[in-house]
Amino acid sequence: MFSKAFLLTTALATTSAWAGITVEKVTDKFERPVWVGQPAGITDKLWVIEQVGKVWIVDAKTGAHSEQPFLDIVSDVSRAGNEEGLLGLAFAPDFKTSGKFYVNYTDRTPGKAMTRIARFTADTSTLSKAEASTKETLLSFEQPYRNHNGGWISFGPDGMLYTGAGDGGAGDDPQGNAQNLGSLLGKILRIDVSGKEGYTVPKDNPFLKTTGAKPEIWAWGVRNPWRCSFDSKTGDFWIGDVGQNVWEEIDYMPKGKASGANFGWRLREGVVENPKKGVGGPSPKDAVDPVYVYKHGGGKDQGLSVTGGYVYHGPVKELQGRYVFGDYQNPRIWSFKLRGNKADDLEDHTDDLQPQGSRINLISSFGEDNSGNLYIVDHTGPIYRVTAR
Repeated sequence: MFSKAFLLTTALATTSAWAGITVEKVTDKFERPVWVGQPAGITDKLWVIEQVGKVWIVDAKTGAHSEQPFLDIVSDVSRAGNEEGLLGLAFAPDFKTSGKFYVNYTDRTPGKAMTRIARFTADTSTLSKAEASTKETLLSFEQPYRNHNGGWISFGPDGMLYTGAGDGGAGDDPQGNAQNLGSLLGKILRIDVSGKEGYTVPKDNPFLKTTGAKPEIWAWGVRNPWRCSFDSKTGDFWIGDVGQNVWEEIDYMPKGKASGANFGWRLREGVVENPKKGVGGPSPKDAVDPVYVYKHGGGKDQGLSVTGGYVYHGPVKELQGRYVFGDYQNPRIWSFKLRGNKADDLEDHTDDLQPQGSRINLISSFGEDNSGNLYIVDHTGPIYRVTAR
């Protein structure tokens, strides 16, 4: 995410733009927004993360902002690095009654960058405000560099809490974290937060009994998973993993099959060996190749830093069942259908999904609401909803 490197594409051919879809601006004037979504059971409001450390509530119809932030932890959030900040939010499945939610952020620990996974509790009488004092830190780990923090956090279809952790930063994973089961970096983590305090490690986590392994690890071998998602209908798992010098990738695993999956970084970039001398190598045992890769560049089928998205299940018929994703720096928006475990029928929606009289500048995230509507978060401030034209 937010890196300045790179991309070319696979042999998938893009087809003509679709005239039947467009976007409408929902709201704007945020400071570096990086996520939008809503808790289960609520349809009239949206929650928006600002990277600086604030969360706002927005009226889903009018776009009006709450007068005060839902959460303000600016004093605890580090913005020393471009990729640091408040990066992810996940509402507990029972948020409407418990008020509990979880965030992923980098904190202000002196002299080091620390990722923290923390639980907060909103005032259950209105669900419109959560005090910073309700924070309970569940998990923390050091980031050796100021980039590749990951930041995604979400509940899976099994009720467990999942987190995407980058490899620790710099280039080519110099500490070898992604292929080291003794490190939480370069991993997808899975914990059980159903208890009143703290968390437990699920008994079916794949490395729970592996000597020297961190038991929270669910999958490994990722570089900087910038936006993952579970398909809201099938439970399948998707990752947009930011590449190094040449390739960006989309990874996929069917529901129930991702436990223990190794996505190959730093040995592999995309579907090829990492060309850096002393770094690349053959695929690890049972490695999972991406379902789609694209090269670095400024073309219509290229980009510079992938932003993972969602399988669409909203009201626009043309997009049904298609995985929609984009690129941060070359702000293009694509979709494809998955057939035979490979991407097929790639479509470029960039021109159609532009606001009237303006352009989407930096795609920091996509979002999904409880009706299946898809949102596009522009890091420069606005948030758009995908609609039928």
